[in-house]
Amino acid sequence: MSEFDLIQRHLTGLGAARDDVLLDVGDDCALLQVPSDRELALSIDTLVAGVHFLAETDPEGLGYKALAVGLSDLAAVGAEPAWATLALTLPEPDESWLAAFARGFAELACHEEVRLIGGDLTRGPLTISVQVHGLVPKGHALHRTGAQPGDLVCVSGALGDAGLALRHLQRGEPLGDYLRQRLERPTPRVALGEVLRGVATAAIDLSDGLASDLGHILAASGCGARIELDRLPLADQVAGEVAAQQDWALPLTAGDDYELCFTMPATHIGELKVLAAAAGCPLTQIGEIESRPGLRWMTADGHPWHSHRLGYDHFAP
Repeated sequence: MSEFDLIQRHLTGLGAARDDVLLDVGDDCALLQVPSDRELALSIDTLVAGVHFLAETDPEGLGYKALAVGLSDLAAVGAEPAWATLALTLPEPDESWLAAFARGFAELACHEEVRLIGGDLTRGPLTISVQVHGLVPKGHALHRTGAQPGDLVCVSGALGDAGLALRHLQRGEPLGDYLRQRLERPTPRVALGEVLRGVATAAIDLSDGLASDLGHILAASGCGARIELDRLPLADQVAGEVAAQQDWALPLTAGDDYELCFTMPATHIGELKVLAAAAGCPLTQIGEIESRPGLRWMTADGHPWHSHRLGYDHFAP
């Protein structure tokens, strides 16, 4: 099939119907209507075969994850997802692969009321770029810059699941349903981002690992943090791996969990359970912001633990 046949058959009309989309796939540009009382949030991510996912990854799960990665960025600023564009590079015009990819993309797009409004389809090494667009009430977006000494550091969900799943795959070991789901179909914490508006002082999504991403909040806010390792929310499989290896690197640096890390005033600690219920996900306080620069990891017996890695970096030696 031609490029335009593939687009028409599999990518046109993908996602939720939205009244604010005036023109979408099929023209030179999309036309969108942005409400006057909202700010527009934009983010773009690229997934490359062999770098971000294994070549044999299920295309339906890959379509889901390609959108989830971007929606996680919108969640981190408290934005409501609205639109997406897709630039997809395929080695061959494999219609069955594209149909499965589109199903996974559409599943999450419909769930989060996102419309695919345009993009590009080309031939080359398998590469997926998704740009997401979201809306946030004026003046209410979350940032990385607001953490203050005395604030609590909190995270959603569990840490290290995706990293452990990848480790199993690289070892040729069987992968259970829970870990596979966490790696291939992460849940963007969109609802959490929205309920954190007006409560969180800073927020970020955990794509490169807690050590790296929390470090971005600390650098932007000009402060430090003390994290209690025994407070980290870990699934049984990850906790077992940490205990067996006597190494916390998996939940701290593996990344790809797409949970949210956020800070909030200690006076709001009583609201954590209410926020968790409203967002539909567990929330855990893991530490505290301090005025002294640096990120300090403390074990249950009060001793410091040192990590030589911070997280994933495409250009690290």
